[in-house]
Amino acid sequence: MNEKLNQIAIDGFFLPRQSSSFAHEIDAGWNFVTVLSIVFFVLVVGAMFTFMWKYRRTPANPQATSTLAHHFGLEAVWTVIPTALCGVLFIMGWKGYLAAAVAPSDAIEIQVTAQKWAWSFAYPNGVISNELRVPKDKSVKLILSSKDVIHSVYLPEFRVKQDAVPGTYTTMWFRATEIVNTVLQCTEYCGQSHSNMLSNVFVMELDRWNAWLEKAAAADTSMKPEQLGEQLYTRFACLTCHSTDGSPRVGPTFKGLFGKMEACNTGAVKVDEAYLRESILNPTAKVVTGFQPVMPPFQGQLKDREIDALIAYIKTLK
Repeated sequence: MNEKLNQIAIDGFFLPRQSSSFAHEIDAGWNFVTVLSIVFFVLVVGAMFTFMWKYRRTPANPQATSTLAHHFGLEAVWTVIPTALCGVLFIMGWKGYLAAAVAPSDAIEIQVTAQKWAWSFAYPNGVISNELRVPKDKSVKLILSSKDVIHSVYLPEFRVKQDAVPGTYTTMWFRATEIVNTVLQCTEYCGQSHSNMLSNVFVMELDRWNAWLEKAAAADTSMKPEQLGEQLYTRFACLTCHSTDGSPRVGPTFKGLFGKMEACNTGAVKVDEAYLRESILNPTAKVVTGFQPVMPPFQGQLKDREIDALIAYIKTLK
């Protein structure tokens, strides 16, 4: 994850910029409800103050009250009009729901894995990144899963939101219509670093997106191990829990970690290659004293070369 995250652009009255194919439809429903609420607020509160003034108690008329007990026309109006408006809202909401729920058959599929407190995106050619990059004007289907608790993917500028649930798969889709840099958020409280569970989102032209995929796929094979490890440290959001400057976070700092003795729940252990590999693949096997066993396992996510690269990078943090 980049240390500096993109920001959500506001374009309109309270709402983020519209950057997907059905953002206009979602916003139309929002604006309709907002205007309707303002109109009825004025009508109801205006009538309330009017009647309070008209039928107020005065010395000349201490028992002021209306003689009107029943008005069929008025009752029919305030029943028929709200019912019709509810019907309009239902149709608008149903159309928006159908548009957002059913992904086109030709959509590009990206696997999204959530875990405390990071996102991982696996692309069709095998590239894994902690940033979401998608092509403009192409349908993209996100297949969501979680490794620990319920998380929730929220893309405000695309007007889409869906939970990532442990033990199952959920899906969502969108078609970006603007070249934008924005942010993906988790909107389901998931623990201590929930507010830091963010990812950059980049919408690119299709040719640039394809070039990025090819470059990302080739980069891992040409880098030195410690360089690749530094990239993996950000790609898999290790920085969310482990600092490189000596400051403790959710987990121990990586600075000066290699070669030292750590007090663990199983006793003292020397931090060597074997310990680091085990901590990456099975982090609850030996938990450092003073820290909670919250790190998810990376078994199946990292290749041997990537594990070796992370270890090589940690060795450089003297």
